[in-house]
Amino acid sequence: MIRMTLGEIAEAVSGKLVVGDSSLATSGQVFTDSREVGPGDIFFAKVGELDDGHKYIPQVSTVGATLAVVQEPRTDLPIAQIVVSDSVVALADLAREVLRRVREKGKLIVIGVTGSNGKTSTKSMLSQVLGRFGSVIAAKGSFNNDVGLPITVLRLEEGTDFLVLEMGASGHGSIARLAELARPDIGLQLKVGYAHAGKFGGISETKKIKAEMLPFIQRVAVLNADDPNVFDMRNQVDKFLLFGYSGLSHCKIRKTNLAVDGTEVELSISGQTKTLRLKTLGEHHAMNAAAAMLVVDYLKLDLDEAISSLEEMEFVEIGRMQPLRGKSGQLVINDAYNASPESMQAALQTLATLGRQGFKTTAVLGAMAELGEFAADQHDRMGRLAVRYNIDQLVVVGADAKLIHMGASQEGSWDGESVFFESISEAFEHLRGKLGTEDVLLVKASNSYGLSALAKDIAEV
Repeated sequence: MIRMTLGEIAEAVSGKLVVGDSSLATSGQVFTDSREVGPGDIFFAKVGELDDGHKYIPQVSTVGATLAVVQEPRTDLPIAQIVVSDSVVALADLAREVLRRVREKGKLIVIGVTGSNGKTSTKSMLSQVLGRFGSVIAAKGSFNNDVGLPITVLRLEEGTDFLVLEMGASGHGSIARLAELARPDIGLQLKVGYAHAGKFGGISETKKIKAEMLPFIQRVAVLNADDPNVFDMRNQVDKFLLFGYSGLSHCKIRKTNLAVDGTEVELSISGQTKTLRLKTLGEHHAMNAAAAMLVVDYLKLDLDEAISSLEEMEFVEIGRMQPLRGKSGQLVINDAYNASPESMQAALQTLATLGRQGFKTTAVLGAMAELGEFAADQHDRMGRLAVRYNIDQLVVVGADAKLIHMGASQEGSWDGESVFFESISEAFEHLRGKLGTEDVLLVKASNSYGLSALAKDIAEV
């Protein structure tokens, strides 16, 4: 964090310094997880549904933290403390003030990324590319909520060139709160899909929530031309740029070629044709790359340098189309960090493309979370798609995913190629010793079902 006195921090968060010297300055890192706090850091004691951060004030005091922002003070401890009414609100207030101060230098570019799919991958691509042209602060993992986004902002330093923020949705008003804090210079809208649709009440409501970023974009909105729901958002902004396969795109994907060692993407941008060779598997990552390249072009940065940087990425994030080469020569694609109908379909399409190149294909699928009333239809549809894409073997894991197996089994063109297991261990035993150099295995599910561990275990045998 930038250097501030305890008095300045107290003023920024509308709090009262009850222990400590207001003139003491700090530039420590900010955390809500006491396990990450070290000497000189700042701890926000967050009250959650399952835990209360106030329990850990003695611990952070012992390790030498400079300051705790609390709702209930511990005056018996020597650590400086600022009392606030709500520590999460205070976290956002401090982030807002830090961002204001850094922006006053006139150098920082803030980029916001939202969408039902592709946020984290696109954020990682932007961080990789922009690192060629300056200093970058980007969200770690999926730090994209009321706690994660402010913590990312608070990592800013006075000389930071680019801040890349991921904005996740938790309901109406959720993205608006994040966007109001960040006020991104450039706002990327990637996709409106079924992720969280059950929670939000359908695609139309999801679209409204995703569009909450638009009024806060300061310079330009970067929009997916191929998604009608995102394309419509152009009418809600003063300036926009488009990416995708559509002929209207300012960064147009001309063609893609998928191979077992990556994805080749041909782009048309600023009147030039550029070829990008991603080590990442999946044609859907071509869309993420196109969005990132359009940002590069808008900022008038060198396209060839950006392409060179993207081509160095081994994978965009752990558990997101991450290639693992097994001991028996098999390729295991770990895509089990998250799952929605759109991302699962894209992953199956990637697997099917490799199948047409002569590889034996196996899809290990678990459930997709937060689909609500859409869960039955969408899980059934995934099973049927696996059949229609001619996937050689489908392995479905977990009771919540059983409808995938049932959908596949009801397709007349298949007979026994789909198997169902209640547990991960049963699925592992079924697959053990059956994979070789011509096998490609996809593991896909929502993170909460734990199939990433299965992908790693399969790669070890």
